[in-house]
Amino acid sequence: MAKQEDKFTKRRLGASYISSVISITLVLFVLGFFGLIVLQSNMISKHVKENIQVDVFMKKNAKEAEILRLQKELDATDGVKYTHYISAEKAKDIYKKEIGEDFVQFLDGNNPLHASIEIHLNATYANVANLKKLASKIQQRDIVEDVRFYEDYVEKINRNIARITIFFMIISGLLLLISIVLINNTIRLSVYANRFIIRSMQLIGASQRFIRRPFIWRGIVQGIISAIISIALLISLLYKLNQYYPDLVSFNNIDLYLLLFAAILFLGIIISWWSSSLSVRRYLRMKIDNLYLS
Repeated sequence: MAKQEDKFTKRRLGASYISSVISITLVLFVLGFFGLIVLQSNMISKHVKENIQVDVFMKKNAKEAEILRLQKELDATDGVKYTHYISAEKAKDIYKKEIGEDFVQFLDGNNPLHASIEIHLNATYANVANLKKLASKIQQRDIVEDVRFYEDYVEKINRNIARITIFFMIISGLLLLISIVLINNTIRLSVYANRFIIRSMQLIGASQRFIRRPFIWRGIVQGIISAIISIALLISLLYKLNQYYPDLVSFNNIDLYLLLFAAILFLGIIISWWSSSLSVRRYLRMKIDNLYLS
C-alpha cells in the first residue's frame, strides 16, 4: 500500500514538474516572440523606408550620356542608397508587359514615355523634408522634366512606423508583467503540491534554509530548462522566417538576438527563483490547519 502511495506521489510530482516547465516555456516563448518583433521593427522600418521611391523623369531631348552622368552624381549624393536608370525603350517594354498589349501601335509608333532614374534613399534620409530638398536640387538640372514622390505616402509611413513602435513597446511591457504573474502562479502551484512534505520536514527539525534550498534549486532548473526550450523554438521560428522573408528577417544582427536570448534565460532564472522562494516561505509560515484550506 505504501509503495502504491509513493508511486502515486512521484507521478503527481513528476506531472507537476513537467506542467510547470511547459507553462513557463510557453510564457517565455510568447515574451521572446514579442521581443523579436520589437527587434525586427527597426529592420522592417528600414526596409519600408528604403523602398520609398523618387522618380526623376528626363526631357525627351536628353542624351543618355548626360543622364548617366547625372545618375553617377546622384549615387555620390549623401543619403542616396542606390539609383536605377530606366531608358525610354525599357519603360515602354515594362508598360507593355503591365497592360498586356503594344500601346505604341495606337500612337503611330511614337513612344510617349520618358527615360527616368529611380532613387532610393537610406532609411534615415527617407522623410519629407529631405525628399523635398533633394527634388528641388534635381529639378534645377536642364535635362530634368519632372521629379515625383508621394509626399502623403511618405508622411503616413513615418507616422505609422512611430505608432507601431510605441504600440509594441507597450505590449512588450504588459507581456513582461503578465509573464511574471503567470510564472509566479505556476511555481506556486508546483510548491502547493509539496506543502505537506514541507510541513513534515519542519516537524523533524529541518531548518528553513535547508527546506527552501531544494525547492529553490528546482525552480531555477525549471527556469533554465524552460528558457532553453523557448530559445530553441525562437531560433527555429527565426530560421523559418529567414527562409521566406530574408529581407525582413536577417541574421546579420546576431548580437541583438544573443542579447534577447540572454534576457530570456535571465528572466526564466530570476522569476523562477523569486517565485519559488516566496511560495516556500508562505507554507513555512502557515499554520497546520490552513494547509488543508490553501
